[in-house]
Amino acid sequence: MSHPKTSDSIRTMFLVAACCLLLPLVNIDAAAAGDVRDIGSRRELFVDHFLIGKLDGLRLKLHEPAPTPLVPGTPSGHYATVIKDGSVFRRFDRGGSAKFDGDSLETTHYWESRDGVHWSGPDLGLFAVDGSRKNNVIVANTKWIAHNFSPFLDRRPGVPKQARFKALAGVHKGGGLFGFSSGDGIHWQKLKETPIITSRAFAFDSQNVSFWSESEQCYVCYFRTWKTSHGSLRTISRCVSEDFIRWSVPVAMNPNRPGEHLYTSGTHPYFRAPHIYVALPTRFMPDRGASTDIMFMTSRGTNHYDRTFGQAFIRPGLDPSKWGNRSNYAALNVVPTGPAEMSIYVRERRYTIRTDGFASVHATDRRGELLTRPIRFKGQQLEINYSTSAAGDIRVEIQDSAGKPIPGFSLIECPPLVGDHVERVVKWARGHDLSTLAGKPVRLRFVMIDSDLFSLRFRDSKTP
Repeated sequence: MSHPKTSDSIRTMFLVAACCLLLPLVNIDAAAAGDVRDIGSRRELFVDHFLIGKLDGLRLKLHEPAPTPLVPGTPSGHYATVIKDGSVFRRFDRGGSAKFDGDSLETTHYWESRDGVHWSGPDLGLFAVDGSRKNNVIVANTKWIAHNFSPFLDRRPGVPKQARFKALAGVHKGGGLFGFSSGDGIHWQKLKETPIITSRAFAFDSQNVSFWSESEQCYVCYFRTWKTSHGSLRTISRCVSEDFIRWSVPVAMNPNRPGEHLYTSGTHPYFRAPHIYVALPTRFMPDRGASTDIMFMTSRGTNHYDRTFGQAFIRPGLDPSKWGNRSNYAALNVVPTGPAEMSIYVRERRYTIRTDGFASVHATDRRGELLTRPIRFKGQQLEINYSTSAAGDIRVEIQDSAGKPIPGFSLIECPPLVGDHVERVVKWARGHDLSTLAGKPVRLRFVMIDSDLFSLRFRDSKTP
């Protein structure tokens, strides 16, 4: 009688052990089914943890823009906006009165460039300033408006040509933010005689930014408010609109770290991945002589900023004048100025950074791994933006949702990627055609050493 009991016990033990071995796979599949990132053919940057399932021996690294030499004649006005419109760079900034309080002596200036480096102010003749119309002034002789005139190129489908530029401007003392439109960025018309976003106490007196959101299918506006009613800490609020005229009740986003003042937001859609909003707010230190630096944040819409990185993105640097009161403000918009280069403007100084290169998955001289969350994609090829040292490399494996390598796309079948490319297609032993995997939940496994991975996207074979 004892033998059957022993046999039953052993059989039960094996069944329990087998179930335990299967549980992780079942859990992985359940997680995959319920938490698949559907990225389509969008470009994804490693500026947050959106794609990251696990990092082992790797980390997210924020990269610093490099200052370029000063170019004579570069504009240096306040609350600047830079827009790349086809082959023309357009810059808007504030000049005139030094009171900075929205008085009628303040002016808005317009500049043009063909390369984003050398600028000129066209002789527009629109307004007489200091007794002459030989100037590049596009807003003048009006209170509140020129203080923070902030345009954008309206990319909403179907927008009329005569209104392809929009702008917000105004301060709380003037009743709020007024709306403007233009066909050429030079001649502007007020949309209404009353503010389209009404006044809030001690808001609107810095740069208020807006744009059409392709991912949210609405206009969004970000502006400076106060975290507490008595005005002790500067923060950022947001509202939205379907028509740029009627706006929602603002919501405080409050991305501040403890005790941190954020003076402006500089929030805008990244031109190579417009579903990701890049924000370059000015961090204000009132107890350190009102010194400032520039931070890096991101958002994927809604009322949330991602603060993966807490350190400064652009420091004041060696120039003593940059340590003075409110001396560091980034112009609105990061713009492309070369095949592998983007530019950021801080008053008269231009900074450059690698295309997609705000941040990366970074590998030291010890090998590490990145495993993505389950993703679903469209396309035939995997393209990555990466850089390695001479001794470094990156290899890529595609796994099914249970974490098993897919035959033909395992790590051992991926030749090491060595070099420095903004756009390179990953190949395996059988080639680079991933069309059989499109639409299915998969994971990507990157094994890296002495290298950086900046972005990825899936694309069709004919996509440029």
